[in-house]
Amino acid sequence: MISVSVSIDVPSLAEGLRFYGAVFGFEMVSEPYPGVAVLRTEGAQLLLLAKSADTCPCPAPNAARRYERHWTPVHVDFHIDEFREILQRAIGAGAIQEQLFEIPGRPSVAFCSDPFGHGFCLIEKGKK
Repeated sequence: MISVSVSIDVPSLAEGLRFYGAVFGFEMVSEPYPGVAVLRTEGAQLLLLAKSADTCPCPAPNAARRYERHWTPVHVDFHIDEFREILQRAIGAGAIQEQLFEIPGRPSVAFCSDPFGHGFCLIEKGKK
């Protein structure tokens, strides 16, 4: 059996908890190590890792954590029932809506970034 969780670097646990709690209802269930918070909500788990900007994330030359908008080929998709409500909640909590796709008869999809520059998608559940 495999269990998967997603880890997200944030400049502070308080800021990460505020955003992911307000938008998606995540609650901290433990802090197994200083600067690491385990968050859960119905059907999902996230780990927030407090990492200061400009710290080195890997041994690559000139690598540094950045919290302005950045691109990575890996991102989180949130499959949600209340698409419009959660999209507005995310924007109100500091997310940026970058693209919105609404095609009649298809699920709505919003490409967004969180306040820490990480891309994520909101995907409407219930339509095929």
